[in-house]
Amino acid sequence: MQTIDATPVALDEQADLIIEGITESTILSYFQTINAGDFSATAALFAVEGELNPPFESPVVGRDAIAAYLQQEATEIKLLPREGTAEKTEDGYTQIQVKGKVKTPLFSVNVGWIFLLNNRQEIAAATIKLLASPQELLNLRR
Repeated sequence: MQTIDATPVALDEQADLIIEGITESTILSYFQTINAGDFSATAALFAVEGELNPPFESPVVGRDAIAAYLQQEATEIKLLPREGTAEKTEDGYTQIQVKGKVKTPLFSVNVGWIFLLNNRQEIAAATIKLLASPQELLNLRR
């Protein structure tokens, strides 16, 4: 099992982040800023009343609440996005779906992210879904 270094990484050191099928800078910045531990910068990517929908939890609404939530919950995780798709919705948003993994010091799990971007390229909503079987989720319990 690989050890995860939780030391924040400068954004310019992650400039080579590539997500197959995704070129939207807001989405690339989302992953870069979280991996760098710059949760204020991540929260700034959201619309003023944007929401983060983590698995098994209530929505986190607003930039300040999102930054505080990430500071509490995301300090030791590494997001490893692999591929994604983007499409315009009928109501003028851009929906972007990304698949990849989340690594923690204890485990890694397949994850899907669904983003809705408004016309100002701000994240109106980000939903995180665990892509694991019930048995895989039970195996994560201590």
